[in-house]
Amino acid sequence: MSLDPRISLITLGVEDVERSTEFYERLGWKKSSASQDAITFIQLKGTVLALFSRASLAEDAHVENTPKGFSGVTLAHNVSSETGVDAVYKFALSCGATQVKPPEKVFWGGYSGYFADPDGHLWEVAYNPFVQQDASGHLVLAD
Repeated sequence: MSLDPRISLITLGVEDVERSTEFYERLGWKKSSASQDAITFIQLKGTVLALFSRASLAEDAHVENTPKGFSGVTLAHNVSSETGVDAVYKFALSCGATQVKPPEKVFWGGYSGYFADPDGHLWEVAYNPFVQQDASGHLVLAD
């Protein structure tokens, strides 16, 4: 047996589910009717984003709810051009994101910037000229 290479659901532990839901809705992402007061589900292309209480998520995983800081994880939204990065980044800031690193040319040959959501989860907006995207915007890597 092997693990099917996919991510079905990404759950972000947040301080205030309602506040975080409002932020992601300002980005234009729609809250699913499957959501409940304690958890929000947002259907994305090929995966689901969930927003759940940070304390409850730690309890569910049987781990300590440690203080905030860099978690070692970032989420990425890739686009097809540098101007696309600038537009998405500016839009995210207008929706309440916090500027972390403005878009710039980066050492690996692409162009990217970072913003944080209301709970400090880092999002990278990137253009990678070395990776193709399909018609739906999904990344297509070489075999």
